[in-house]
Amino acid sequence: MKQAKKSIRKKWLTWEEHRKELMKDPDVVKAYKESQPEFAIIERIIRARINEGVTQGELAKRLKTRQSAISRLESGTANPSLNFLKRLAEALDSRLEIKLVPK
Repeated sequence: MKQAKKSIRKKWLTWEEHRKELMKDPDVVKAYKESQPEFAIIERIIRARINEGVTQGELAKRLKTRQSAISRLESGTANPSLNFLKRLAEALDSRLEIKLVPK
C-alpha cells in the first residue's frame, strides 16, 4: 500500500511579519540598532539623488567614479571615506553635516 504524501505548506510572510519575528531575537535588535546611522545616511543619499533627478550613472559621472561604486554605497556594502561623502554632497548640491549627539 502506498502512503499518501503529506503536503507541507509554508506560510509566506509579509516583510512586516518577518521583521516582527526577527526583532524577537535580542542579537538582531542589537545589530539593527548599531546599523541605524548607516541606514540613515544611505536613505538620505538616495533621497537626495532622486530629488535631484539623477541616476546612479549620472551621479557616478559627476564624481568621476563608476556606477557600481554608487550602487555599493546605496546598498550599504561600501564604507565611504569622509572625503568621498563631501564630494558626494557637493555633486548633489547639498552640504555634508556630521554631528555627535550625547546619548
